[in-house]
Parts: sequence; C-alpha cells; structure tokens
Amino acid sequence: MKKRTLALMLSAALCVGMLAGCGGGDAGSANSPAGNTNSPAVTESETPDNTTELTGTVVTNGSTSMESVMGSLTEAFREVQPGIQVQYTGSGSGAGITSAQDGTADIGLASRDLKDDETGVKAITVAKDGIAIIINPENPVADLSVEQIAQLATGEITNWSEVGGNDAQVVFIGREAGSGTRDGFESITGTTDNCKYQNELTSTGEVIANVASNPNAIGYASLSAVDDTVKAITVGGVAPSEETVLDGSYAIQRNFNFIVSDSAELSDAAQAFIEWATSADAADLIAGAGAVPVAE
Repeated sequence: MKKRTLALMLSAALCVGMLAGCGGGDAGSANSPAGNTNSPAVTESETPDNTTELTGTVVTNGSTSMESVMGSLTEAFREVQPGIQVQYTGSGSGAGITSAQDGTADIGLASRDLKDDETGVKAITVAKDGIAIIINPENPVADLSVEQIAQLATGEITNWSEVGGNDAQVVFIGREAGSGTRDGFESITGTTDNCKYQNELTSTGEVIANVASNPNAIGYASLSAVDDTVKAITVGGVAPSEETVLDGSYAIQRNFNFIVSDSAELSDAAQAFIEWATSADAADLIAGAGAVPVAE
C-alpha cells in the first residue's frame, strides 16, 4: 500500500513539472506575441559584429606604383578577414588591365584611367597619387614649370644650365611603354610619344635608383614611392603632397584604380576586399602609404 501511495505521489509531481515546463516555454518564446516585451529579440543588425567571415584567395595584378598602397591594404585586411588571402603582383598598369579583361586576376591595378579601347572592364578609384618629378639631390634646380618639364623630356632643353642648373647634359629617365606612371606623365605634360628617354625601366623603384645614382638625371615616380635618395622638385611653385593632390593645385597627378570586369560577378572575397579598401576604414592606411584616399 505504501509503495502504491508513493508511486501515485511521484506520478502527480511529474505531471505538474511537465505542465509547468510547457507553460514556461510558451511564455518565454521570443517569437510569441505573449513573450516578454521587455527583452525583444536580437536582430542581425543589432549584434555587436555582424561581419560575415569569408575564405578564399583574391588575385591582384598590375601597377608597380601601387605597391606601397597594396602592401598596407592587404596586411590590414588580414585582420578584418583572416580567411581571405590577397595576392599582389606588380607587372605594370597595362598588364593589370589585361589580366582583369581575361580573368587571370580578380582585380587589375592601374595607376591611370582606362582608355577608350580598353573595354569589358570598369575602373574603381581607390586613391589619388601625385607623380613627383625627381632629380638627384646634388642638382641645384628646385622648381620647374610643366612646360619646362615637357621640354626636358622631349629633348628641346638638353642642358641643365638652361633652367638654372649646372652646365651638364640632361639625362631623362622614365618607365616602359604600358606603364601607368608613364602614361600619366606624358598625358599631363603633353609629351605622348615624344619623350627622349635615355633609360626606359620596368619599375618605379628602378627609376628612383637610377636618378639617385646620376647627378644629371631627371625622372618621374609615384609620390607614394619617393624616398630621401632623390629630390622631388616643386612644379609651378607647388610641392607634391597629399594636400596639394587632393585640392588639385599640384598639376601632375593621376588616379589609382581597381580594374574589374563589367560583366562577370566578383567572388564574395574580392567584393569584400574592394568594399573595405574603398571605405573610410582604409583611408588612414592609404594616406600612410603616401597616396591620397578618396573616401572620407
């Protein structure tokens, strides 16, 4: 009898517990209109960090002038999306545009704008860059006009003494055909196909090194790449800087562009990198690399 009574008591207690549990579940459900109105459901936009973590590889290829900018961007992006690897190859702007056209790169890099016959792709400007006119530190010349620079480049002026320098032959050094820096320089100075190069080099670093080693040399290089081995002169009295490039007072400047297909869809990883690199979050990194960010 005692056993039967104990069993009945345990069964009753179990039923009460089950009913209480079921009732508690309905009352506390976030999806139920009868839920606790003081604790609303958390939506995706309200989470502390709703960034989707992605994986994959993003292949970039092109302008050597953008090397410093790309180095800063790719290193910092690893902190934002550690599962994405962004690869950079410096092969020149022309090759970068071609790689975006034929799909061998997710993002082409060009330190110039697209030409009319470069179809199937579009440009996304990530930064602006001044093209510095560089001379050897031993050269006493400090300022040149755009017209004088053009005359030095085309061989109309052949001796530094004609522009206030030493009595020495001008040695003009620049980039190879297809380079975005060369295209930008020649377009702005009106010297396209008329420059008289003593050396045509395949990277910005080589131009800087050649000018640094020759007291009579003059060349051009991305402002972001200029170091203290050469001297960047003022152009029309205006020094190349972030401020003068941004306000347009420095005459010799160009865009740093991401080049992507205008028809093929980007991978999620490539899209994420472009969106981040062109946002205000990356502006200080671009400025730190010597270029001028366009995002505020």
